[in-house]
Amino acid sequence: MKHKILNHFKTVDPVIHKAAKKVKLELLVKLEPEMYFERLCRAIVGQQLSVMAARTIWGRFEELLPKKELTPKNILRIKHEDMRKAGMSNAKARYVKGIAEAYDAGEIDFLSLAGMADEKVAEELIRLKGVGQWTVEMFLMFTLGRPDVFSYGDLGLRRAMERLYEIEELRPEQAEEISSKWSPWRTYACMVLWETIDNNPDV
Repeated sequence: MKHKILNHFKTVDPVIHKAAKKVKLELLVKLEPEMYFERLCRAIVGQQLSVMAARTIWGRFEELLPKKELTPKNILRIKHEDMRKAGMSNAKARYVKGIAEAYDAGEIDFLSLAGMADEKVAEELIRLKGVGQWTVEMFLMFTLGRPDVFSYGDLGLRRAMERLYEIEELRPEQAEEISSKWSPWRTYACMVLWETIDNNPDV
C-alpha cells in the first residue's frame, strides 16, 4: 500500500513525493464504533489548539471522569465549572456535554457512520453543535480511516503547504489545485505535510 501511495505521489506531484520519502508514512486505521464517541469529543477539545495543549486538557478532563471511564453518562455528571478548570472554553464544555446528550438520547446513529459516504457522515455530524467542517474531516481521517480527505481549514496544513511549495499565503483555489492531484490519497498527503512541521493532530 505504501509503495502504491508513493508511486502515485511520484507521478502526480514530485514535491509531496520528495517530502513523503523523508517521513514515516503510517497506514490509516479504521477504529471500532465504540471508539467514535471518544474520538469526536477529543476532536472538539482539540479545535484550534496545539497538539500539546489539546493533550494536556484532555488528560485533565479524563481525571474528572468517574473511574476515568469516558461514557456519555459520566460526562453529564461532571460540572461545567470543573470542565472549565480543566482548560476547556465555555463553548467546548457545552459542546462536549451536548454530544454526550445527543449520544445518550440516540439522536445520532454512530454505529451507521462507518457505512456512510464522506458527505453523509458530514451531514450527520454537523447536526451536533460545535462540530464543524474541520472536526468532520479529522473524524473521517483518523476515526473512519478515509484515505481521500483534505482539510483546508487546518492551519498546520496550510502552513506546511506554504513552506513546501514556497507560497507566501495559500489561497483556497491554490490549495484545491495542488491537493486535487493527490486524490485518491489526499489524507496521506496531509499526514506527510503534518510530519514536515511535527504537528500531527491529536484526535
